[in-house]
Amino acid sequence: MPRSVNHVASRAKRKRILKLTRGYFGARKNVWTVAKNTWEKGLTYAYRDRRNKKRNFRALWIQRINAAARQEGMSYSVLMGKLAKAGIEINRKVLADLAMNNPEAFKAIVEKVK
Repeated sequence: MPRSVNHVASRAKRKRILKLTRGYFGARKNVWTVAKNTWEKGLTYAYRDRRNKKRNFRALWIQRINAAARQEGMSYSVLMGKLAKAGIEINRKVLADLAMNNPEAFKAIVEKVK
């Protein structure tokens, strides 16, 4: 007698993952082993990049603040040091947003710490 195999469940499992790999290139979308590996690798990248995103945005904010600070004749590190000394608690995200979209407000902050 042949062994009992639950084809319904195993097929459903494969179908579920193949559905997630729609739009991938070549065999990555329809060959089970390739698709499964690609999908798993994608989850790894997603996990890693959720953390890297925070890094990248902080770096972007610092570049924007530095550019704006230099227009006011001050470097980024000097500005951040003076902000801390003056007891002005404003995070880099907000500071970068002000530098981009509200230069007058940024200039006012720089003048206050000078």
